[in-house]
Amino acid sequence: MIVRIMGEGQVELADDHFTELNKLDDELLAEMESGDAAGFRRTLAALLDAVRRLGTPLPDDALEPSELILPAADATLAEVRDMLSDDGLIPG
Repeated sequence: MIVRIMGEGQVELADDHFTELNKLDDELLAEMESGDAAGFRRTLAALLDAVRRLGTPLPDDALEPSELILPAADATLAEVRDMLSDDGLIPG
């Protein structure tokens, strides 16, 4: 799956990494719902770090369609809330 981190670029992730990413996504959703700004910031950073660590960066000139778009590391709680679906940022 191709994942885009806004403002950074794209990475290719194997499907078997999504269990780990979904745990972080669930934490992020819970922190957003409770208004835990510090927890939100920490978990968003952990989610993006996991994508960077587990994924293989695509070349800057690659124009692959992204199946998943994640917010930038400096995104606000309101900006991320606008990106959410019922499942969080990561479906499943």
